[in-house]
Amino acid sequence: MRTYVNNLKENEETRIAGFLTKIRDTKYMVFLVLKDITGEIQVSISKEEQPLLVEEALKCTIGSVVSIFGHMVLSEYVKNGGKEFIPSSIKVESIADASPIEEGAEIDTRMDYRWIDLRSDANTLIFKVQSCLVKALREFMYKENFMEIHTPKLIGTASESGSEVFQVKYFDREAYLAQSPQFYKQMAMASGFDRIFEVGPVFRAEKSFTNRHSTEFTGFDVEFSFIESYEDVMTLEENLLTYALGEVEKQYGNAIKETFGVEVSVPKKAFPRVKLSDLYSILESKYGLVVQDDEKNDLTSEAEKLACKYAMDEFGSEFIFVTDYPKEKRAFYHMRDENGIPLGYDLLWRGIEITTGAQREHRFEILKKQALEKGLEKDVEFYLEFFKYGCPPHGGFGLGIDRLTMLLLGLSSLKETEFIFRGPNRLNP
Repeated sequence: MRTYVNNLKENEETRIAGFLTKIRDTKYMVFLVLKDITGEIQVSISKEEQPLLVEEALKCTIGSVVSIFGHMVLSEYVKNGGKEFIPSSIKVESIADASPIEEGAEIDTRMDYRWIDLRSDANTLIFKVQSCLVKALREFMYKENFMEIHTPKLIGTASESGSEVFQVKYFDREAYLAQSPQFYKQMAMASGFDRIFEVGPVFRAEKSFTNRHSTEFTGFDVEFSFIESYEDVMTLEENLLTYALGEVEKQYGNAIKETFGVEVSVPKKAFPRVKLSDLYSILESKYGLVVQDDEKNDLTSEAEKLACKYAMDEFGSEFIFVTDYPKEKRAFYHMRDENGIPLGYDLLWRGIEITTGAQREHRFEILKKQALEKGLEKDVEFYLEFFKYGCPPHGGFGLGIDRLTMLLLGLSSLKETEFIFRGPNRLNP
């Protein structure tokens, strides 16, 4: 029976197993440091009393995997919490070659050997935090009576437009990798599923080389019916994020601060809302931002950063909703008001957009007209069928789990927060 390092009890005979991170050969002793997913412990071997174990231990290299039988004792002379492991036998599971990753290696070199890179304490913490985050997001949705579904990722038509999709051969015809579960989330509304969410892969064939884009990422998507306005969607999202960040803070707040120097800030009140046109006026008057008129129909990167500064300066909020984008910059399926303004928003956090959400257009004739306006009617014919037979008013949003993790931990690139990164120049490992 294996025992994790953080579960060891004094003088209890058991087995520990993991990677060797240090090997020290002294005059009288050999010291190993064994690491598992929960922590590290020193293994102390006496040359005089345990010569066969010394021989076995010195076969090992850094990174080798071993199982060690014995018991833990407390010692005031030992680091790692004053605990050391006294072995009775050692089994070498595998011998490691010297690591190809040198200290301070560039991130792309680390990506070449990602499975070794992930062994570090900091990288392990990233994915413990991400796991906690996704668990909390799921928990919230289940508490709110949402149903988790799993939509197809191989589809017969480009999921939102004809661009930025990966085309694949599907037997005797062409198929596409889904850009998002958007169409099928809405199909679930037409199916009467009422409240659904999904955690799954998303594919984007965009040749973007920024630190916040990748060609495959994990999306957290939400859709729900019988909303009264897109305010309902914003309220649900702010409650969701508040709950999830609170759970992460409770479990990993101290470790995140110690490892990454970042506070997990749990929102205490509703996120501020501002119209896009008003935001540019505010940013110009408060911070001197100058943007050409033809760029004001969307948020520039600089405007995203300053919008978050404004939210913090004015409202003490790390989050801000930006609404009232022109229809040219929103998807055809966003519902519009009487003035033709889409009923949707972007959510910004720590200077970066993390969500686009909206009330959807659920009326067949209007949706068909808006698709035609964008030149998409033929491309989305199958999708339009979902609305012919009755569909309730509904809305939703999508979050990128990897981007959320990056911002949460104050990291600079998605390469750090995706288990295996995919970009225009990377398809391995």
